[in-house]
Amino acid sequence: MNNQSTKLSVSMVAFTTIVRKEVVRFIRIWGQTILPPAITQSLYFLIFGTIIGSQISRINGLTYMQFVVPGIIMMAIITNSYSNVLSSFFGAKLQKFIEEVLVSPTPNWVMMFGYVGGGVLRGIIVGIVVFVVSFLFTAPTVSNPLLVIFFSVLTAIVFSLAGFMNAIFAQKFDDLSIIPTFILTPLTYLGGVFYSINSLPGIWKQIAMFNPIVYMVDGFRAGFFGVSDFQVWYSASLLIFVAVALSAGNLYLLKKGIGIKA
Repeated sequence: MNNQSTKLSVSMVAFTTIVRKEVVRFIRIWGQTILPPAITQSLYFLIFGTIIGSQISRINGLTYMQFVVPGIIMMAIITNSYSNVLSSFFGAKLQKFIEEVLVSPTPNWVMMFGYVGGGVLRGIIVGIVVFVVSFLFTAPTVSNPLLVIFFSVLTAIVFSLAGFMNAIFAQKFDDLSIIPTFILTPLTYLGGVFYSINSLPGIWKQIAMFNPIVYMVDGFRAGFFGVSDFQVWYSASLLIFVAVALSAGNLYLLKKGIGIKA
C-alpha cells in the first residue's frame, strides 16, 4: 500500500508539474496564444454573423448570429487545444528535454495527460474569451450549462490528444502544418459551424455525417439553445469513443517509442 501511495504521489507531482509548465508557457505569451484567436473569431462574428447573417433567415428558430456563436466558440477550442499540444510536445522532442521525462519514473499516461491538460486549459480559456466577445454582437443564452461544459471539455481533450499524436509522428517543422491545413481546417469549416447539417442535399449530408466535428458542434449548440440535429447522447457517445481510441493509440505509440526514441 505504501509503495502504491508513493507511486501515485510521484505521478501526481509529475502531472501537476507538466500542466503548470504548459499553462505558464501559454500565459506568458498571451499576446500570441490568447489574443489572436479572440480577434480572429471577432471577424467571424462580424462577417458571417452580422453582414452575411442579416441576409439569412432563421435556422431552427434562431437568428443566424445566435446559430453560429456556439460553432465559432467550438472552432476556437478545437484549434487552440490542438495547436498547444502539437507545438509544445514537438518542441520538447526537438530540444531533447523530453528525454528527461522519459528516463524519469513518470508513467507514459501521466506524461500524455499532462500535455493534454495544458491543451485543454488553453482551449477552454480561449473559448471563454470568445464567448465574452460574442456579447458584443448578440446575447447568447445557455440553456444547459452542464452540457456546454461537457462538450467543450471533451472536445478539448479529443483535439489535445490528436495534437499529441501529430507531435509524436512529426519529425520536422513542415510536419506540423500538414494535418491542420489539409485535414483539421476543412473538417472544421465543414463541421456545421456556419450551417445546419439538414440544409445539405442528400449525398453531401451523408458524407458530412462521417465528420466527427459535426457532432461536437451540434451537441455544444444543444447546450446553448436546446436545439440539435442529432440526439445529444449519440454525439456524446461518439466523443467518448474517439477520446478513448486516441488515448489508447497514443499510449501504444509511447510504449513502442515511435517517433520519440532513436
